[in-house]
Amino acid sequence: MPIKLRDAAEHYNKLKHQNEAWDWLQKQLTLEQLDGFAERYRNNEEKHKLPQELFSNTWEGVFAAAKKAGARFPECVAAQWALESGWGEHTSGVNNFFGLKGSGSNVSTQEFINGNWILIKAGFLDFPDLTTCVHYLVDRWYKDFGQYKGVNRAENRNECAELLVKEKYATDPNYAIKLIQIMDRQIKTIPVLSKPDSVPAANPFLPNSPFEYKVTPNITYGEICLNQEARRFTQKYQCDTAIELCRFIEQVRKNFGGKPVIITSGYRPPAINRSVGGASSSEHLYNAPNVGAIDFYIKGASIYEVEKYCDKHWPASLGYGAPKGFVHLGIRATKQKIRWNY
Repeated sequence: MPIKLRDAAEHYNKLKHQNEAWDWLQKQLTLEQLDGFAERYRNNEEKHKLPQELFSNTWEGVFAAAKKAGARFPECVAAQWALESGWGEHTSGVNNFFGLKGSGSNVSTQEFINGNWILIKAGFLDFPDLTTCVHYLVDRWYKDFGQYKGVNRAENRNECAELLVKEKYATDPNYAIKLIQIMDRQIKTIPVLSKPDSVPAANPFLPNSPFEYKVTPNITYGEICLNQEARRFTQKYQCDTAIELCRFIEQVRKNFGGKPVIITSGYRPPAINRSVGGASSSEHLYNAPNVGAIDFYIKGASIYEVEKYCDKHWPASLGYGAPKGFVHLGIRATKQKIRWNY
């Protein structure tokens, strides 16, 4: 007959075989299940007691809250906030800025499972405010919690980001790369920008420009990077190359009646290029001045006609990808005319 856990707890006398049984049960449960049990087991009033000081929904506010909560690398917490909530604009549960799962709001989310992104429904915790949410994250992931060793054990902020992936905080294999890139940009930015759209639109195109930045009238920075933080440029010369490519694509767009441009691949940092099977010398690496590439098509236009137009008018490299649904527009340091088939 199955045992009732309530009866087991009532007759717990710290005997060796009882300790072994409780330790075995602990290992069978996930962190999410343990959190759910802890929420119900602990005093509800004590759980929701608000910290004395509330912090703002900005990079600076999250950084300060994380530091006070005991995070060894509060910039990593702030980077998680920026990535998970779109710089504080979108929450998974009520005041849940980190995608923390548990009983609460039921929301659709993407998970990277068996090598593919899939859409699932999941429960996300609700919090009375951002400060409480930060404390919850730091207490359970940055500090030691139960059998779990917190990421505060990291020697530096980059290792802290990598440990979050190793400890299965996120399923995204590029999660650490994205956090590191956010931290690198924010630490170098003086003063620190609370949100990327704080950058004036008149500013020149730079690696830390917001994704909404229009490289040309109809192509944004985000489109070149597929709106992924891990694909942001790191050098100014990469931005300059992208401008040249986008200017020609605007010309193509105009020739085909101003129909929408759809970019399927732009900048690929080395790790991403390897993960998608890109050539080691791919133009998509943007690894030198005047080297870069954008794969695209024009929505509603014949891909073969678009390819034909580019072949005639583009003086640099062109990959005939029409059979696969895209045109590869590239450029190399020597700017020589090159053509090949996919």
